[in-house]
Amino acid sequence: MIDAATVREIITLYQKHGWTLRRVLLSDRVRTKLSKAPADIFGTVEVAKSDLDAAWFSRSSRTDRTAWEIRHLSETPFALVEVIDDETDADQAAQVLKDTEVRMMEMTAKRPRAG
Repeated sequence: MIDAATVREIITLYQKHGWTLRRVLLSDRVRTKLSKAPADIFGTVEVAKSDLDAAWFSRSSRTDRTAWEIRHLSETPFALVEVIDDETDADQAAQVLKDTEVRMMEMTAKRPRAG
């Protein structure tokens, strides 16, 4: 299971490359492990209860597009990317991101887990 230091490293690496942490999804199990100081790790970013342990990052892709990357919070790097046109309706964009979360959940459920 991932620890706070590894989560901080992931966030730092993404920020180094111009990504902004937007939202965090945590299972009860990981939330409990990181509960000592979630604000120290995630700042004011929304932390939502989920069956998936992941962090959403975004950055401008082009002038009219935003890249959204969901990074699975595990020791093994795994991420999915969606590029959304800035003119996309907010509800439609939210659905694209939700569908990506579902895909990640399905894909990570098939992977062997450590610890």
